Amino acid sequence: MEDLKTFLIQKVLLFESDTLPAETDRVLQQVRRDKTDVAVIHVSSNTSSLIAGADKTFTSIKSYIEENEPGSQLVKVGCVGPANYEPVVCVQLPGKNKLFFRNITEEKVEPLLNGVFHNDINDEDLLGQVGSKGFGLWPGIPFMNDLPFFARQKRIVLGNCGCYDPESIEEYIARGGYRTFIKTIRHYTYEEVCDIIERSGLRGRSGGGYLTGLKWKQALNTSSNARYVICNAKESDPGSFSDRTILESDPHRLIEGMAIAAYATGASNAILYLKCNSGHARERVQTAIDKARDYGIIGHNIYSSGYNLDITVRIEPGAFVCGEETALINSLEGKRGMPQLKPPYPTASGLMGKPTVINNVETIMNVPLIMQNGPEWFRSIGTEKSPGTKIFAITGRGRMSGVVEVEMGTSLKTILDEIVDGIRDGREFKAIQLGGAQGMFITNEYLDTPVDFDEMRSRGIGMGAGGFVVIDESTCIVDMVRYYMEFIRNESCGKCIPCREGTGRMLEILESVIRKPANEESGTTLERFKGVMQLETIATVMKDASLCGLGQTAPNPFVSALKNFREEFEEHIFDRKCRANVCRGLRTFIINVEKCTGCTVCAGKCPVNAIYGTRLQPFFIVEDKCTGCGICFDVCKFSAVIVK
Repeated sequence: MEDLKTFLIQKVLLFESDTLPAETDRVLQQVRRDKTDVAVIHVSSNTSSLIAGADKTFTSIKSYIEENEPGSQLVKVGCVGPANYEPVVCVQLPGKNKLFFRNITEEKVEPLLNGVFHNDINDEDLLGQVGSKGFGLWPGIPFMNDLPFFARQKRIVLGNCGCYDPESIEEYIARGGYRTFIKTIRHYTYEEVCDIIERSGLRGRSGGGYLTGLKWKQALNTSSNARYVICNAKESDPGSFSDRTILESDPHRLIEGMAIAAYATGASNAILYLKCNSGHARERVQTAIDKARDYGIIGHNIYSSGYNLDITVRIEPGAFVCGEETALINSLEGKRGMPQLKPPYPTASGLMGKPTVINNVETIMNVPLIMQNGPEWFRSIGTEKSPGTKIFAITGRGRMSGVVEVEMGTSLKTILDEIVDGIRDGREFKAIQLGGAQGMFITNEYLDTPVDFDEMRSRGIGMGAGGFVVIDESTCIVDMVRYYMEFIRNESCGKCIPCREGTGRMLEILESVIRKPANEESGTTLERFKGVMQLETIATVMKDASLCGLGQTAPNPFVSALKNFREEFEEHIFDRKCRANVCRGLRTFIINVEKCTGCTVCAGKCPVNAIYGTRLQPFFIVEDKCTGCGICFDVCKFSAVIVK
């Protein structure tokens, strides 16, 4: 391995020409496993696949290989994309295209591999094939890029995900990794790198869309004896998991991007600010950092360039508000994670009072690609004012879920209809919730909106960090807004009154809407209606007076929900009815006496003893005592319990 390390450093990383000699390329093909004399099996190993049982699948494949195909190679890779297909297994036989299979649990391993090795492939779990010139085609099997989920994507940032071993720096270098960073520190000045990034038009992918190159210049031009670069991998919005997927699937490109960003801003220290409870991602990234340090890619006087760089991982304290950049800096300094007034901005006075650049994971991942291919290449993708691509984490009620990457300018309808493949179980589409807990509900009216910072902002839509939640008719919008408000109330730092008191009051009003009043006095409905009307006033005050983005955007889910689904709020208030039958406090259960057999199961399970009757005779529910929990509905074997 030491010989390979020396070879990669001398013949690849330090090689000046863009075109490598044929002999070198042949070695790299072997490292990449492009051409192999033995079978190679890839098993996805990211959080979603591990939850689906990928570890057991890996162990089962390992046992099969030892018994039947001892010369074969078994490799753990990252996420291919579709989370509902996990665990994904890829098999490549010598001279043949790669075959991808979905949902391969441990009991499927033996029949699957028996079929592949004996040319008797079962189509049931087959996804498709991937290959290039010189490899044998599998007749009648579609290519992965032709599948609807991948056909409308433009996978640039995600290009390496699921393709290589994320813990192998050798394989990353063999794919061209780290060469761009070495060339950057040897041939470009700080200012030139900032100029290239600015000319590319790269905008911050965390939602604000600020020009990245301009931010870097502001930090570089601020006089200081030290500067910092922080990659914000906090990603704590409900429904967002794209950063975690990248960290687990392609950590070396992130490290390379951070290294280039640090060099461009004159920083010798870079910090990866990682979400707590993400142990798998942390292990992957720390391994990547350790190996980059072992190869001399980070450290002192990197390859005699005179540039020093250290990259460390810091774990956030578990507070949602620490995703805000000034609160993030406070937490790194050992203080309570609370936002600060701006200006000064971190680029002028950030960590330890020094100029600090903070970018999110997706933004940083674009940097090596821009430096490698040039700003004009990046500008040729996407729209004029929003070049490049955008990554979304698809969750909810769509037929497909997972991490996708689309070209800027792609409409939300295209993502929903062609990539997500519509709504599952034949239900009706209701909305898309974009941007996490502080995002907006997007209905059919705005589905033609292109993924573009300025276009979306002009329609009052924030892109956020990329959470893309598909909602169908079975979802209660009022209850969903209540959930988001409870989340934000719990995560508010409490520093400013509008956010602290406003979120609490909004939650209190919403909770009164989703349950029946304690009494039926004539003024109760009016009071509930007045409460909802107060929400609009509270939302306005929070937007105008809150200290940071958390409080300013906290009312967004309610404001957009009330605008698009006002009739649902009115049903909850006036009719005390939830059309989706989700709000337990508004559900009324009755027993159909013609179907009830008097089995007593429902009465025995009722937690509040609201069901009465005589055995073998029809039972009844006391409505005043019923809490609407629905246990009786779930346990009745005769469909005698009905939701009214």
